[in-house]
Amino acid sequence: MDPTDLWQRARQGDRRALARLLRIVEDRQDAARGVLADAWRLRPSSHLVGITGAPGSGKSTLTNALITTWRALDRRVGVIAVDPSSPFTGGALLGDRIRMQEHVTDPDVFIRSMSSRGRLGGLADATASLVTLLLAVRFDPVVVETVGVGQSEVEVVHHADTVVVVLTPGWGDGVQADKAGILEIGDVFVVNKADVSSTGETRRWLEAMLEMAPDSAWEPPIIDTVATEGAGIDELVDAIDRHRRHLTTSDEGMRRRERRARGYVEAAVAEGMRRKMAGPDLDGVLAEVTSGALDPWTAADRLLGA
Repeated sequence: MDPTDLWQRARQGDRRALARLLRIVEDRQDAARGVLADAWRLRPSSHLVGITGAPGSGKSTLTNALITTWRALDRRVGVIAVDPSSPFTGGALLGDRIRMQEHVTDPDVFIRSMSSRGRLGGLADATASLVTLLLAVRFDPVVVETVGVGQSEVEVVHHADTVVVVLTPGWGDGVQADKAGILEIGDVFVVNKADVSSTGETRRWLEAMLEMAPDSAWEPPIIDTVATEGAGIDELVDAIDRHRRHLTTSDEGMRRRERRARGYVEAAVAEGMRRKMAGPDLDGVLAEVTSGALDPWTAADRLLGA
């Protein structure tokens, strides 16, 4: 199917065409380069929300609850949910989509699960491209939900206007919370599964961490939620909306756009390098390195200069 034809149909509201186009872009982005360029020029001022946190913190259930609340406010919601991939097949269970089944038939909700394909950082290679397409067809907000991440997988900060960090009661300890890189990127913090007694202790750790952060015009709020019951979701939506207004009335919004542009360019360069690595010269170069006739650094120069 011609990507340009799919793109025109997707812009007219054809969900099946959009799904097919996203598949083409995910599998081989170069086949839809012109479409991506057009989508980048068309992208509106829709809000991009990143949801990240440790495995088991309830990110997918929280996203599902957010969709319900946003739809009640008549907002069209797009979701890119990144699932961990099999180290053997590269495929993914796509459990995030399973948790959001109740919204699958809603014409104003589009959910796309994708495999991380072994990539570190919490996202996948084609995340930026898929997000650009969803923004261009006027979903607002668009949510990027990462795989379960640890302290240093903070790539979502290059893709989102507002980063929501999801934790659970009893997460880590005081020292761990202070040094965790993932907590340095949060615009809104969520303590999910907050119907247990240790919730207050986790909140105190977060409050202590935020007090030590550099002064900023935006003070990240801490929201208690029980996503399975919808508790705290209205407060979370309000916090996300307040951060969106903050971005539009301060210089921070422009800084975020510049950071996202840089991240997208870097991702495109990295993808181009990976394509070179998969080219026909690779096997011969690897054979030379294995035999000792060529060192890895000279081999890298040769491949990048091919």
